[in-house]
Amino acid sequence: MPQGTAKLTKKSQNAKPITRAPPSRKESIVDALILSRLQFAVTTYFHFLFVPLTLGLSFLVAIFETAYVRSRDEDWRKATKFFGKLFLINFAVGVVTGITLEFQFGTNWANYAKYVGDIFGSLLAVEATVAFFLESTFIAVWFFGWKKLTPKFHCVTIWIVAISSNISAFWILVANAWMQHPTGYVLRNGRAELSNFVDVVTQKFAILEFVHTVGGAWILGGFFVLGVSAWHIARKSHVSVFTKTFRVAAVWTLVFCVFEMFQGHLNAEILGSTQPTKLAAMESHWETSGDVPMYLLAWPDEQNEKNAFQALPIPGLMSFLVHYNPHGQVAGLKDVPRQDRPPVLPVYLSFRAMVGLGILLFWIAVWAFWKRDSIEKQTKLLKILPWMIPLPYLVNQLGWTVAELGRQPWIVYGLMRTEQGVSKIDAIQVATSLGAFFLVYALLGSVDFYLLWTYARKGPLPESHPTSTKA
Repeated sequence: MPQGTAKLTKKSQNAKPITRAPPSRKESIVDALILSRLQFAVTTYFHFLFVPLTLGLSFLVAIFETAYVRSRDEDWRKATKFFGKLFLINFAVGVVTGITLEFQFGTNWANYAKYVGDIFGSLLAVEATVAFFLESTFIAVWFFGWKKLTPKFHCVTIWIVAISSNISAFWILVANAWMQHPTGYVLRNGRAELSNFVDVVTQKFAILEFVHTVGGAWILGGFFVLGVSAWHIARKSHVSVFTKTFRVAAVWTLVFCVFEMFQGHLNAEILGSTQPTKLAAMESHWETSGDVPMYLLAWPDEQNEKNAFQALPIPGLMSFLVHYNPHGQVAGLKDVPRQDRPPVLPVYLSFRAMVGLGILLFWIAVWAFWKRDSIEKQTKLLKILPWMIPLPYLVNQLGWTVAELGRQPWIVYGLMRTEQGVSKIDAIQVATSLGAFFLVYALLGSVDFYLLWTYARKGPLPESHPTSTKA
């Protein structure tokens, strides 16, 4: 049981976590559960198409503007304004889609909100009143301040936007990490109540989740700049601008690809102690044992609690990742009752796809880094890179699939099952809102990607007046 349950006050000594569903549930509630989960998945996946690019591209735009302020090279100013426009388009849609997610905690997940609102709500409140306030305020100052602010102060504003957007992500990811590994709470009056804010914010699980998620976002931002820059270089469009942005993005992307591969190992280590069932599902590992290999290929057979086939083992690797010891013991899925296991096949396949695509992106990043100084001559690389832009999006989505699906059947790991967090709401209402969300998001997504595609192809636009005449 998570460590927070050990911190009970006398008043809550007899309180117990919610560990099983009520004895009977109406069929409509079950349908509402399925539809509510589907609706939350749709809105989350769609929202997370925009968040990583915001987190990664904001820093790159800040780097470009810093280079302009230091050198007064007009190429850097053009690069800043060009990628800044793409950043603003992406940011606007991301904000709209993020708001609907928070509404669903009250409409579709009222029981969950009531049970953990004291903790979850406080984290989201900090995010909204501090980080998002700074981010949204200074992004307006940056956008409207080109001709009103000194270059140095204008550059400071985009750094504030970049830092605050990533701080905003920190608070949201801490809230999610608490769902994955609850700590710093007591059970009182049938609710989980906050007892130690510092424990919640500084727990290792939260720090690693934040670092891993923003690492993936920074890689996505890097590949976005690489792909757009390569597209223009191949067409001899603004070559002097885009060779500069390419070189910066090549270094940035490789650094964070290496960082993400190393940091991913730390996630395996912490899952071994906090969510061993998720780890076992990620590797389709059934029997608790030591000297556990990692099979590069396998196919889970959940019904018979084994792998239908497995091949290409790397001896002791899974044990080593968890314990730094190739002989360490790793818990298997059979140690957990069937009703407490996540769906193994989609978790396993999502994890394998995420790792496989991540390795591919790493080698593409190595190639781009190696050829960055002669990129104008690298015809093949210039053709490939624009097609690589969707891959980090997919990797990020697969990572969240592993994280969220691997936590099931818990909405708060070890405390509250997903089926108990859903609101008492008619399935037809959820189905109606799901359909509406799908249509609206399809429209928003079409507009956003059309605008990104259109303005990315145009390149930097000519300006009739200088940006700023102030020193």
